[in-house]
Amino acid sequence: MNSCKTASSVEAFAATLAVPFGAFGIRVAGGVIHELVFLAPDTPATPPACTVAERAATQIYAWLEDPDRPFDLPLAARGTVFQRRVWDAIAAIPRGETRRYAHLSNALGSAARAVGQACRANPFPLVIPCHRVVSATGIGGFAGASGGYLIDAKHWLLAFEANR
Repeated sequence: MNSCKTASSVEAFAATLAVPFGAFGIRVAGGVIHELVFLAPDTPATPPACTVAERAATQIYAWLEDPDRPFDLPLAARGTVFQRRVWDAIAAIPRGETRRYAHLSNALGSAARAVGQACRANPFPLVIPCHRVVSATGIGGFAGASGGYLIDAKHWLLAFEANR
């Protein structure tokens, strides 16, 4: 299980996990994780196809047991300089806490909409916990959605972290 069957392509998932908030896909290419993806709850689970996907799955399941456990995964270099600044700020939000888009935008000298777009573009949810960013009037969007299973996943993640 050393090299992923998807080594030359990030189109297919190297693993699809059944998790309490639905399904979660892991895309791997070139020995690094290219994307972690929230999937529809009825997406079937598939076992890891390589050691990198196995490592990611193991760490995700361990995080579900202890959400204070840090991730240590080989992540592909992704995003613009600004997006990476936003993702660093998001990664600094402690478990069980949230920040508003406006709070992050003020801290970064940007606009709340730009922070929201960077959240939407986050390729590594859970590792970069974008679910911890909320709007001034409520939970806000999640992964580009304003309803459905993605918002359900955001609600689940926030409640899970708050109760640990």
